[in-house]
Amino acid sequence: MPVTPMTTKEVAKKVINKESFFILDVRNEDAFQDWKVEGENVQYLNIPYFDLLDGVEEILPQLPQDKEVLVICAKEGSSIMVAEMLSEEGLTVSYLQGGMKAWSEHLEPVKVGDLKDGGELYQFVRIGKGCLSYMVVSNGEAALIDATRMTDVYMDFAKEISATITHVFDTHLHADHISGGRQIAEAVNATYWLPPKDAAEVVFQYEPLEEGNDVMIGNTTIQIQPLYSPGHTIGSTSFIIDDTYLLSGDILFIDSIGRPDLAGLAEDWVGDLRETLYKRYKALSDELIVLPAHFMIMEELNEDGSVSEKLGTLSEKNHGLNIEDEAVFREMVTGNLPPQPNAYQEIRETNMGKITPDDEKQREMEIGPNRCAVR
Repeated sequence: MPVTPMTTKEVAKKVINKESFFILDVRNEDAFQDWKVEGENVQYLNIPYFDLLDGVEEILPQLPQDKEVLVICAKEGSSIMVAEMLSEEGLTVSYLQGGMKAWSEHLEPVKVGDLKDGGELYQFVRIGKGCLSYMVVSNGEAALIDATRMTDVYMDFAKEISATITHVFDTHLHADHISGGRQIAEAVNATYWLPPKDAAEVVFQYEPLEEGNDVMIGNTTIQIQPLYSPGHTIGSTSFIIDDTYLLSGDILFIDSIGRPDLAGLAEDWVGDLRETLYKRYKALSDELIVLPAHFMIMEELNEDGSVSEKLGTLSEKNHGLNIEDEAVFREMVTGNLPPQPNAYQEIRETNMGKITPDDEKQREMEIGPNRCAVR
């Protein structure tokens, strides 16, 4: 049987459509346990590549004979070799093109909805890392929010829909992934916005993202005021778009809330986090549709692959929004912090413009799951 490559887009579609498929992951066990391709109907077998150098005969009873086996490794090479061995045994086999490195970088654009003036809002789902970014489109103009370093995806998509990117925003100084916002703004001559309270150490020019600085995109106003929303960082800023959508950055997620410690100031910022969640957000309409900058688990994806929920629903169901005692909240937040994101200090310095790692180094820095939420 021939061995065929499967693209990250094809795998993403399977995950979003909740298709049943089988993965043989040949990375080391610690890498597999830390981060893998996840899906509601995905079955897994993890056997390190080095354990298969002498052949695959011993694992054949653990593999399905009636469905395709997708072999995955870190970069592709090992999975091709294992896939070829399995093919020689008569199995239907494919391998993930580009491996987990490519999976980390895949962006899936999903239309979230139409805006009142005829504009559109798109969500870019970085399904392998849980990052979410956005494009607001109105009358041929576009704004980007929390763009990743895969800059060509956004610029190519804007060209496809005949839109010109005029404004680029980061809701905060990111620590879990490298922002592509400044690079995109420079490439298309757009305005780059960053909260000044997060920008004390940046070494480049930016437009200060502050309350009251509403920005027009075509006929659509991205409303910043009154949503200065610190807590994840001291400068974190949310957006209300079209009186319908709340882009919450890394402050509020579907199943959790943002962690306040990525600058080493958890005890200082946990009070800001509570103030944002329990006062600023509580004062907003329950009908606002929350669009966060990350998702934690695949169950948060809607049927179309997007990630969203009404603020009122989250106020009822999200545990982080329902802790009345401030001391209990403080302990819950500071006592339930997951491991720091991979290379987060280097990522912060890259986003400040202090260091300029090459493309391969940037990939290495971002490998692994997102860890922006409280557990």
